Amino acid sequence: MRGDARSYAAARKERAADIDRWLADLFRTACPQPFAREGRNLPGGAKSGFASGEERGAGTSLMGSGAPAAGTGAAFAGTGAALVAVGSLGRGELAPGSDLDLVLVHNGQDDVARIADRIWYPIWDSGLGLDHSVRTVDEVTKVAREDLKAVLGLIQARHVTGDPELTRAAREAVLAEWRADSRRRLAELREAADKRAESSGELAFLLEPDLKDSRGGIRDVQAMQAVAAAWVASAPGPRVREAYEFLLDVRHGLHLVTARGADRLVLQEQDAVAAALGLLDAEALMRRLAEAGRTIAHAFDATWRTVDRLLSGPAPRGRRPLADGVVEHGGEVVLARGVNPKDDPVLVLRAAAAAAEAGLPMAPATVSVLAAQSPALPVPWPDEARDALVALLGAGRAAVPVWEELDQAGIIVRLIPDWERVRHRPQRNPVHRFTVDRHLIEAAAGAASFTREVSRPDLLLISALLHDVGKGWPGDHSTTGEIVARDIGARMGLPPADVDTLATVVRHHLLLPETATRRDLDDPVTISRVAEAVGSREVLELLAALAVADGNATGPAAWNTWKASLVSELVRRVRSALSGTPPAPAPSLSAQQASLARHGGGAVRVNGGAVTVVAPDRPGLLWRAAGVLAAHRMVVRAASAASASSTAVIEFSVVPEYGTPPDPATLEADLRLVLAGRLDIEQRLARRTRSLRPARVPVAPPRVSLVDDASQTATVVEVRAHDRPGLLWRIGRAFGECNLDVRAARVETLGAEAVDVFYVVDRSGRPITDAAQRAQVREHVLAALR
Repeated sequence: MRGDARSYAAARKERAADIDRWLADLFRTACPQPFAREGRNLPGGAKSGFASGEERGAGTSLMGSGAPAAGTGAAFAGTGAALVAVGSLGRGELAPGSDLDLVLVHNGQDDVARIADRIWYPIWDSGLGLDHSVRTVDEVTKVAREDLKAVLGLIQARHVTGDPELTRAAREAVLAEWRADSRRRLAELREAADKRAESSGELAFLLEPDLKDSRGGIRDVQAMQAVAAAWVASAPGPRVREAYEFLLDVRHGLHLVTARGADRLVLQEQDAVAAALGLLDAEALMRRLAEAGRTIAHAFDATWRTVDRLLSGPAPRGRRPLADGVVEHGGEVVLARGVNPKDDPVLVLRAAAAAAEAGLPMAPATVSVLAAQSPALPVPWPDEARDALVALLGAGRAAVPVWEELDQAGIIVRLIPDWERVRHRPQRNPVHRFTVDRHLIEAAAGAASFTREVSRPDLLLISALLHDVGKGWPGDHSTTGEIVARDIGARMGLPPADVDTLATVVRHHLLLPETATRRDLDDPVTISRVAEAVGSREVLELLAALAVADGNATGPAAWNTWKASLVSELVRRVRSALSGTPPAPAPSLSAQQASLARHGGGAVRVNGGAVTVVAPDRPGLLWRAAGVLAAHRMVVRAASAASASSTAVIEFSVVPEYGTPPDPATLEADLRLVLAGRLDIEQRLARRTRSLRPARVPVAPPRVSLVDDASQTATVVEVRAHDRPGLLWRIGRAFGECNLDVRAARVETLGAEAVDVFYVVDRSGRPITDAAQRAQVREHVLAALR
């Protein structure tokens, strides 16, 4: 269903006009003589708002081209009633699945209920949704005074037909009340917007955004229009209007694709909506949406800064110096008098750094001047420019809104041309909560907390800003990122040795978290490989700090205390290897684990989402315990298994699939029964599997890899698959059927994807070397996942 989005705006307006004509006919029919004689018969065949495929492309609307024009002139003066459109019909933005929002305004006449019924019932019979009310002008004013949603619609109310004087009186009364009580009403409007954002998230960064209610969505533009109606701030400018029209087009396409009035753009509809808008694919659609959402959110924030400034009274006079050529004035960062940006290419970065360090916004006019007049930085950058960039990033969280200001003005891509490739790039993965570019500045802001812990804080901040810059290019982003980071580092004027360090950190920014969660830290091969890759303690400490900043900026599924403890232990061991001294041995069992081990036959502790199993080591222990958890509706988010002195220690991080967690005592009892060999969990899991619904969207097939050279004492099997209940149990059972024991394991769930790594040995305790047996293991595990 490929369409032309350029026709959608015209289709919305045409459909609104056609409905206006139809409503005018209904009004003429409903009103007493002599006005009914001026009308025509109600057009037949009124159906729902969804036309055929050919009609959609042509923009054909509900009533067809033969509907009469709405009567809005002198013929209706004195009728004592007027039909007023609010909502999407009032704004002329009626999408295919939109309801009609109508108010019948009257002057108190007795037969208004009869008139209303003769209008509303044909609309209901047509299949259209209808939100309606019947009110006098005083009642309209009263409901607008008390109901925020109502007043937002009435501010943009549009006369459809009937007595225009009634519509004018209602609109003027509503606007007068809105402006007179703007201080209270705008505070109410802001609170409503904050609640929407809290419940619906930020449109630019959502996997399945709500086009209306998300921050940066349709309702935020309508809120800005309401602020403008209060004469407190300017109406949205051309960039916001363009972004708004795009959101309306996406919503229009979504209605056509789904044949219903949907506002949430779910994953399985994104490719079809992209095609309906003439875009290449879902990624192109989501990138455009991210740009539109951020444009609107940025303007929304600026609008409220204006509101706060105007409603809080006059700002203190005077200018406070912040940096060379930069001052604070009225709570914003502006240029000092007499400063000419054309003479100072570093001024833009110096002003941004001053704003971030002071925790103040840059004045929009100042950003516009800097964008228009700042000359390009020389290449390589002068030291002052690089120092200003580091100072900006080193401000931490305060750097994020300042960076957004520069980015919205197009300044960042002029400073760092490669930024264009990651700008607004979506990461269609539930693990990531931001687009690539926003993730990078969030990571840099987070890295600022670790600048006291590394010898090169400047390289930490720059590497955090660039660590995913390779995602703008084909191939592995760590490999391509190393190349791009070298170019950018040289452009910024870093010395060659620093460029090498920067490139190494970008190339290996995933090394520590991936190794810690997917390899056995007790295996000497693991430590030697990491030490060889990082090469120096300086790089190791940069990678350690970046791992935390990157994980936290990615999202809660990417970083937690479990992963942090594993990375910390890996860093400790690699640091010792780099210094040539053996690391102090970690305790074989923690105090809690040792206490549990003293139970002898096996012990279990359930503490919230942490489940610990300590028992005599024996084959199948891991997957049997995982089976019990799956049978109790517990999803394994992470797990580690290891043996110490013939004692197996398994740590699970779990969450309930839905609802409340199971009773810990019942879960512990079943785990003990499994440890004692007195509970067969297979039948329970089989029943659960039969009840599962298939995935909503197609998922990639599972992949099973035997990793060569990762260990000299075991065979490392890496399994990647779509997560589902009992997955770990199936994998472990497949190993058991192949007569393999799991010596150690690292299990991690990232969003809906499981990345599980197992160190397996045969019954004699040796790795698998026979090629046929290795192939058999791989096929057996794959079969268990299907």
